Amino acid sequence: MNTQTLNPHTLTMPKALVTLLAGALFGFGLSLATMVQPEVVLSFLRFQDWGLMLVMGGAAGLALLAYKGFPRWFARPLLGGQFLTQPASWNRQTVIGSAIFGMGWGLSGVCPGPAIAALGTGNTDILWALAGIVLGGLAHGLTARD
Repeated sequence: MNTQTLNPHTLTMPKALVTLLAGALFGFGLSLATMVQPEVVLSFLRFQDWGLMLVMGGAAGLALLAYKGFPRWFARPLLGGQFLTQPASWNRQTVIGSAIFGMGWGLSGVCPGPAIAALGTGNTDILWALAGIVLGGLAHGLTARD
């Protein structure tokens, strides 16, 4: 039996196309919901605009449905592999990282997903926020303990 077909991390053409389509749909949705505009996000964080709450609530609901429902409805993922769970644990680094992420989001109005989608809208000012995100990820990678 070919072991390549059993490896869930093997990138095949169908997986690559589905990933590309999902990313494009995600970016389009973020843009349509105006989450790529830092001004809109900041007004949401100041409790002046509740439209993004509906977007985030809908996304969280769909994610919950997918993560809890798909393993019950399907024997295995449609493109192969198996359903995996990722246990989460709270520790000091998680709390500190969450606080830093929240402060950056609150100060800039930029989150990583929408920042990348904002590049597609021609917003080049977002490069400053993306540079900060990259530096934060690099700092974490250099200081993280296994």
